[in-house]
Amino acid sequence: MSDSQHIDTILQHAGTARFDPETGVAPVNQPAVRASTVRFRDLSALEDAYRRKSAGERAITYGRAGMETHLALETIFKQLEGGTHCYLSSSGMASNTLVFLALLSAGDHALVADCVYGPVRELHDAVLSRMGIEITYFSPEADLESLVRPNTRLLYVESPGSLLFQMLDMPALADFARRHGLVLATDNTWGSGYVYRPLQLGAQVSVIAGTKYVGGHSDLMLGAVITNDDQLAKRLSRTQYALGYSVSADDVWLALRGVRTMPIRMTQHARNAMAVCEWLATRPEVSRIYHPAWRHDPGHALWQRDATGSNGMLAVSLKLAPAAARRFVEALQLFGIGFSWGGYESLVQLITPGELSKHTYWQEGDLAAVRLHIGLEDPKDVIADLEQALRAAAST
Repeated sequence: MSDSQHIDTILQHAGTARFDPETGVAPVNQPAVRASTVRFRDLSALEDAYRRKSAGERAITYGRAGMETHLALETIFKQLEGGTHCYLSSSGMASNTLVFLALLSAGDHALVADCVYGPVRELHDAVLSRMGIEITYFSPEADLESLVRPNTRLLYVESPGSLLFQMLDMPALADFARRHGLVLATDNTWGSGYVYRPLQLGAQVSVIAGTKYVGGHSDLMLGAVITNDDQLAKRLSRTQYALGYSVSADDVWLALRGVRTMPIRMTQHARNAMAVCEWLATRPEVSRIYHPAWRHDPGHALWQRDATGSNGMLAVSLKLAPAAARRFVEALQLFGIGFSWGGYESLVQLITPGELSKHTYWQEGDLAAVRLHIGLEDPKDVIADLEQALRAAAST
């Protein structure tokens, strides 16, 4: 493959099965290779594998690290993100955990954007705090210089942010991290390496929940951590092994199958979401649309500068009382009520006041807020469903 090839082309050819040297035949799709125990040709092969593993390289010493199937997916994640090392985990949250445990020690301090994935807060409350690791949550408008401590080691963000999709200035954050000797890590599930590439914008570590757009069919759990820093790779590799992380070959195979169609799926999700935004903008019940590709979003200029596309995620604030907002969500017929996204289907989540209170980006007081994932249904049908649900809410 050529470096000049488009990512759409690369995704169709990266990580494909090798030809059998005897028969000259290879399957189109990499098969799911399952293994617990692995054999070594001789002691030299075993010793070489451990040498490469200790250097942070990809080396198989036990089935837990995965075989050819896992290697194929790791290769694709590296191509997506422009990274040099990839470490798989059983979920996106497990990948977040890997980053924090690999890059922080007892007594360390981290700066974390207040728009990050909600369970990161639970990780701190339930685990990191017991280890003596402190976290300060900040808004993008905060004076970060005043928040840095002598023991600050990590700057952890998510862009666009979880729930409300605010764009962060990644190059500016990268410059700040470099000046203070911090590692900049980010959750990039929204962009999944296809429409947003934070490693190219200065981040050193990127996390993707392959559960979402990489899988694309709401039938697998998987995460990945990608870096382009050799020293950080050693720490991530050692921590991944020590924690016993493992992903089934079947889930990896499903992700391989899904990622081949991610370009056309994400493009269609984005097109459908924009059609919904255009319609929502005409509705008197709508106070604001939260979607960085939407031209009136405050982060639109950053999105235009740093992203190459969008997806089906958006949030909307509604001028509805709590009971009417619940009625709106439950009246939807094409939307499943659920917390995930990135599959082919439309989903809705009523965002609670408690969740909104953690986001300084939220400036709309007691208004109701819902997060919508616009799926691959015909957008006219999705809009008709939203319209009838708003009518039902008005009757509450």
